[in-house]
Amino acid sequence: MTTISEKAAILHHSARTQQPTAQFSTTEQYDLESAYKVQHKLVGHRVNEGHKIVGVKMGFTSHAKMKQMGVKDMIIGQLTTDMQLDANTPLITSKCCHPRAEPEIAFRLSKDIGRVLKAQEILEHIDGVASAIEVIDSRYENFKFSLEDVVADNCSSCAFVVGPWCEVPLGLNGLDMIMCFNNTVEARGSSNAILDNPFEAMAAATRLANQHGIGLKKGMIVLAGASTAASFIKETTEVSLEVDGLGKAAFTAL
Repeated sequence: MTTISEKAAILHHSARTQQPTAQFSTTEQYDLESAYKVQHKLVGHRVNEGHKIVGVKMGFTSHAKMKQMGVKDMIIGQLTTDMQLDANTPLITSKCCHPRAEPEIAFRLSKDIGRVLKAQEILEHIDGVASAIEVIDSRYENFKFSLEDVVADNCSSCAFVVGPWCEVPLGLNGLDMIMCFNNTVEARGSSNAILDNPFEAMAAATRLANQHGIGLKKGMIVLAGASTAASFIKETTEVSLEVDGLGKAAFTAL
């Protein structure tokens, strides 16, 4: 049986060499608590490389996805500076195993959060909201994994881009979210698909961060979860997302 440190080292090596590894869960059993310990060790490898933790991302914020995976709760991963994309930082697909894009909404924290918040308290703890695209890229062979496997793999975190920060509206329901590949509509969803209300997803992030020892600090970004299924980035040069009232997020893939 591989240790927590060994699992983290294997996953980090896979991410850095683009050589997918076999699922741990097919040959051994480990629980969710152990999986989050692997995640912390895995993120620690990036920190040791000089990258900083800049936020968190939520997973399984769709009730349909939770049902599909046979789980009853969301998961949380961590974002580091080397994952950030912008106009001058494209996604290098050759450095990914099998990248997929997801349309999301991002929050920016206005203060440190050290406790579990309710959805109605979120407005007091954020100072910006934006359209965002997350790139997920499982380090497991054939993009197949168990719940424990995906948590250990930092919830398939790979890259992300955030659009211009906007003032926080009182509500985020019913926003159309249209993701395009090379100016052609690839996926269309609604912000309602994000746990029925993105503020609920943000509240869930505070609960999971508190539960699993992940710090939420002022200025950090929280990706609230996807509004559609992920789309494989293949022979695509521009990925963009338009969200009603929140503008456009985009990146180039090379």
